[in-house]
Amino acid sequence: MSIEVLVPTLPESVSDATLITWHKQAGDFVNKNENLVDLETDKVVLEVTAPESGILSQILKENGAIVTGGELLALMESDAAQEQPAGENKTSALIAPEHNNEDIPLSPSVRRLINENTLDPSAITGTGKSGRLTKTDVLDHLTKQTPAPVKSQQSAPAQSPVPEVKPEVAKPIEPTAVSSSLRPEQRVAMTRLRAKVAERLLQAQQNAAMLTTFNEVNMQSVIDLRNQYKTRFEQKHSVKLGFMSFFVKASIEALKRFPAINASIDVTISSIMATTTWALPSAHRAD
Repeated sequence: MSIEVLVPTLPESVSDATLITWHKQAGDFVNKNENLVDLETDKVVLEVTAPESGILSQILKENGAIVTGGELLALMESDAAQEQPAGENKTSALIAPEHNNEDIPLSPSVRRLINENTLDPSAITGTGKSGRLTKTDVLDHLTKQTPAPVKSQQSAPAQSPVPEVKPEVAKPIEPTAVSSSLRPEQRVAMTRLRAKVAERLLQAQQNAAMLTTFNEVNMQSVIDLRNQYKTRFEQKHSVKLGFMSFFVKASIEALKRFPAINASIDVTISSIMATTTWALPSAHRAD
């Protein structure tokens, strides 16, 4: 029985998505709710999971494709879902006897040495408590088994100094010559989400007037007024009296006297539009 893998419903105001990468290939067995493919939109990255357990029989959309909501991505075969556990049982039945034969208790360090050197723990005599194998027992067994490689390693250093001198004289100069003549460049394509963020940031920079000014103001009278009422204000409202209320009050009084500060420019008709209404940017409303 064929099962369709569809593009999920996309978020609001998102018309399409870009297929980033497939995590499974055609012919792979997948479990239910296992991630198959990632889709990237202008807002978020979506994970498309397997609706049922089965084999991914056919991939219809490749990496980089533009897809829309409800579009067919791939086909699955659910008939093989029952065959996979049977295969797992067979393999587990074959592996189980191997684990049953390992009745000798081993410490992690000893087990690592035995696995790295493919040794048989039953062939090593243990000197630990109750006949347990220790790290020293394994190392002694290795030294007894490999006397010949030690001699070959001792003879190798006598010949190694001769070839080592040649590369040290000729090769260190080449990287400096290449780096001085060429500047390495690496171009990586932006993801759809990062490209949209960069586009919005550029639009904000073009549409909004970025201006910062610094003016010195004598705040002594405000500080004295705050010190006079801060204790009473905190007792009454359980909130400390900050400077933001004074700043908002001063901004409103300035806008009342000079409305042009709040004006905007309409490029289409080349005019300046001033407004007589003000919205406070915080919860500290001053009357």
